[in-house]
Amino acid sequence: MKVELENVLPREIEARSFEIITQELGDTPLIPGTELIVKRCIHTSADFDYAKNLCFSEGAVEKALRAIEGGACIVTDTQMAKAGINKKALARYGGEVYCFMSDEDVARAAKEQGTTRATASMEKAAGLGKPLIFAIGNAPTALVRLYELMEEGKLSPELIIGVPVGFVNVVASKELIMQTDAPYIVAKGRKGGSNIAACICNALLYMLNNSRE
Repeated sequence: MKVELENVLPREIEARSFEIITQELGDTPLIPGTELIVKRCIHTSADFDYAKNLCFSEGAVEKALRAIEGGACIVTDTQMAKAGINKKALARYGGEVYCFMSDEDVARAAKEQGTTRATASMEKAAGLGKPLIFAIGNAPTALVRLYELMEEGKLSPELIIGVPVGFVNVVASKELIMQTDAPYIVAKGRKGGSNIAACICNALLYMLNNSRE
């Protein structure tokens, strides 16, 4: 069987990929202003389900862009997500990326309290005293603790990106976040991951940088 390969220059691969994504999406309805985020999630995962399972609270994208421009920092629940976020782009606006999962005090607190490190890391983040965007791609317990911290009046996130992947409490934790007043971008169902969490952050940064050019 003869294999046909497209003749695409390296610098044109991403643009060609987005052309294919747009063609295959066809008439699939996307919320105005969210198209780039959805397409970048598809580009990262090759999974077109994100066109239907990504949920945005009203004005979430606009609020997130304003928060980033105002110097908001990003807290993730994995070192992988932290590594994938464009820290240089975020730093232009005064923001930093944090992941406390490997911190000794977080490990100690989780052991003493009988909780997960993700839970303890959200508690540590709540004490930063900074405007925060949370990018959660792995641990549903992180989303649950965020929900509790908001209910306790200890935290008011600028945005929650709720895209943990898996089977245990994943769906329920996402539903909790969608019941709050916090701006959110949530991947309903079991799909997600650290790569998707980082991808959404980078899409927001890309949108903001383009608007400045």
